[in-house]
Amino acid sequence: MGNHLTEMAPTASSFLPHFQILHVVVIGLDSAGKTSLLYRLKFKEFVQNVPINGFNTKKIFVPLGASHGITFQVWDVGGQEKLRPLWHSYTHRTDGLLFVVDSAETERLEEARMELHRISKASDNQGVPVLVLANKQDQPGALSAAEVKRLAVWELAAAMLTHVQGCRAVDGLGFSQDWSICMR
Repeated sequence: MGNHLTEMAPTASSFLPHFQILHVVVIGLDSAGKTSLLYRLKFKEFVQNVPINGFNTKKIFVPLGASHGITFQVWDVGGQEKLRPLWHSYTHRTDGLLFVVDSAETERLEEARMELHRISKASDNQGVPVLVLANKQDQPGALSAAEVKRLAVWELAAAMLTHVQGCRAVDGLGFSQDWSICMR
């Protein structure tokens, strides 16, 4: 994740604030693959799981060279419709948002777009960098990252740092732990 931003910034530390732990929230519609992606980042393997009713949290250490790194406190919040009003509580004063989209479920893309815009335009989230993960790229009919960006994210680009990355939680294709460079 974020390999494209590496070319824009020679050192990740120039984008990252000088904190010991950064707070990142993973949100998206139900069944988009949020928890699978979190487990892929944490354990470097696919973990079959059931949908969460509430939240899940993990600390992930990302090395930034031989002698230092950064720790992310990642909050994975359920995406069921009844839980979405609670997203704001988790994103308050966050350092970054990971918004996961099921790129194969094109009929729900408009719903995902509305939720992404709603949470990213909240006053507490102004200026917070957003990484949109177009998950499930291996599924038939999945939209590419460019198509997801064109359909769901283009309006956010002027207001905040956004990036769309295609990925697959099942095998880890499309992301690695260098995603820290997406956070300022």
